[in-house]
Formats: sequence, C-alpha cells, structure tokens
Amino acid sequence: MLTSVPVATRPDFGISAVSCHADHTRWSTPDVRAHYRVVLVRRGRFRRMAAGVPADIDTTLAYVGVPGEEERFAHPAGGDVCTSISVTPQLWRSLAGDGAEPTAQTLYTDPRLDLAHRRLLAAARSDDIDYALAEELLGLLSTAIGRTVAGPTPLGNASVERDRSLVAAAREAISEGGPAADTLFTLAELLGVSPYRLSRSFPRQLGVSVTRYRHRVRIGRALDRLEAGENSLSTLAADLGYADQAHLTRTMRQYLGHTPTTVRRLLAPAP
Repeated sequence: MLTSVPVATRPDFGISAVSCHADHTRWSTPDVRAHYRVVLVRRGRFRRMAAGVPADIDTTLAYVGVPGEEERFAHPAGGDVCTSISVTPQLWRSLAGDGAEPTAQTLYTDPRLDLAHRRLLAAARSDDIDYALAEELLGLLSTAIGRTVAGPTPLGNASVERDRSLVAAAREAISEGGPAADTLFTLAELLGVSPYRLSRSFPRQLGVSVTRYRHRVRIGRALDRLEAGENSLSTLAADLGYADQAHLTRTMRQYLGHTPTTVRRLLAPAP
C-alpha cells in the first residue's frame, strides 16, 4: 500500500511524505509523471527502473525523475519512507537552464545533502513555507542539479554589481510590504530573476538570507507596534503576515529571546 501526505504545496513545487508498505520483488506497472522530481529516502530501500536501467535506492542514494519518462518500482525489502519533491518544468529550467536534462538518474546522498534534506523537513514545520522552506528547497535542488546536469547552469551566473542592485530592489519591495513580497517566488517574479538567484544574492551582499532579512523587517514593525501599546497579538500577527499568533511568538523568541508579551513589558514606559 502506498500513501502520500502533502508536506508543502505551492504552484511551482510540491513536497510529499511518501510511505510504501509493500513486499514484492516484481516490477510495478509503468508510471509516468508530468514534473521533475527529486526523491530522497528517509527509511528503508526499494528498486527503481527508468529508461531500462535499474537502481537500488536507499538513504545513501536519491533519484531524479524527468517529465514523460516511464518508471517502475519493486520493493523486495519491505516498506520505505521517502520525501518526494516535485517541481514544474519552469522552475527546473530556471535552475538548470533551458533544455538541460539530468545525465544521471541517481545521485549520492552525502552528509551535506542528507543535512539539506533534514533542514527542508524542519523548515516545513516552521509555518514559513514561502520563505524559509522555499530557500531550503532551492538550496537542495541546486545541489541535485549541480550533480546530475552536465555543463554550465544559470546557478553560477552572478556578479557583485548585479547582486547589489537586485538586493536593493528586493529590500525596497519587502519594506513596502506589497503582495508581491508575500513569497520568495512572487518576489523573484516581480524582480525578473530566478528564485535561486534572489536567494543566493542576499548572503553575498548582506551576510544573511532573504528569509532572515524579511524577519528583521517584520520584527522591527512588531517592535514599533508593541512599543506603541498594541494589545492584540493575534491582530499583530495577522497584520505582519505570520500564520498565527503562535508563529509570531516563536519567531520573536527565536530572534529576540523574548515573547511578544515580555517585549511589550520591556518597552513600556517606566512608572
């Protein structure tokens, strides 16, 4: 029996936890997908057949799937649990280049990629799908593409001057707080660049990720409101774009070491 539970779903990508409870040595019927996929194993192992080439997939070996290919699976060792990342052809091309296809179906899951996988799942539990998870996803995808696509890719195209102007425009958009800055992907679309390039430019220019920069701006606004005597934390969380009051509280505790209630007391005028 195969079960698939969505972890995060957005127009450009989908991440699912896939569990298979089976024990069969024969190949399954062919399956064809419309998107690119990177699948990493959390527990167990299985076999995959694509383009007539079999591969034994386990926690040390991930696989990359391409649209339109036939794949079959066998589970001679019992069940397994995987993280399946599906991305649109448009997102794939923005990272790999037009027409770039994987030259290898599998890639070695070294400790760095294993950590990236775990950080992706941790980000999915953070309630910040559109920035924190998106940045972890782009980093993982860039690693997978760099190891399976031959030749130069758009991932390496960068310059100090282009980064400087891009970060300046992104900072302005985040500061203005318009709808286009609600997600990393829509912000990148507004600025006419790939999400990966936008994500990579912030650490090179400011030494922090775009996610942390956005939190800095929102926490500054939260401090302004709390200092002014804001009483409703649920209203404050909604106005600043947090998932809920608990998300706001976790974020402020992470960055400030205090909850919003404590911060409000610390900022209150002395009696």
